Amino acid sequence: MRDFIIQKILEHKAIAIVRGVYGEDCLNLAKALYAGGIRLLEATFDQKSESERIKTAETIKLLCRELGDRMYFGAGTVTTTEMVKLAKSAGATFIISPDTCEEVIKCTVAEGLVSIPGALTPTEIAQAHRYGADFVKVFPANAMGPAYIKNVAAPLSHVRMLAVGGVDGSTIGAYLGAGAVGAGVASCLFKKEWIKNGQWDLITQASKEFTALL
Repeated sequence: MRDFIIQKILEHKAIAIVRGVYGEDCLNLAKALYAGGIRLLEATFDQKSESERIKTAETIKLLCRELGDRMYFGAGTVTTTEMVKLAKSAGATFIISPDTCEEVIKCTVAEGLVSIPGALTPTEIAQAHRYGADFVKVFPANAMGPAYIKNVAAPLSHVRMLAVGGVDGSTIGAYLGAGAVGAGVASCLFKKEWIKNGQWDLITQASKEFTALL
């Protein structure tokens, strides 16, 4: 399964990052994203409380049950091995973190999930790869720009990098051209008010426009 999900990330390139959207709202959001061509979705854990983490896990379960035959779901902001196991029990197939934590990366791989830790410097990126990461999330990408990805990718061409942080339709081409194999995106696909107002058609249209650029 890990190899299959790795190939799907390489194929589809864009991972929709969803934070603070739960239950039916998240399901409707996922359906709108799917209609626009998005196939990968990260449901992000809120670190504030145990109850918020449980809500995220329950949402992942719902997404997998309803759309698991068409989309691929992962968990984001995963910072402990306990969260890795909670995400797996919910049906997540990939794990995304804001940092490079050896424990989390090794646990993710041991659990048969795809590991995508966050890193920024060449040392962190190389270290994440040595720990066993399948991809490295270069974050925050917008603080450095595509030229940074290009410079880092030259000596670290064996590391599959995803650009995350401020990536949108105006920059995705430059990041891919610089050597990133994909990106994590959010605001260019949907806005919170669109979800609140049930404007799913706007989300589908924005997703179509973005995926056309890939």
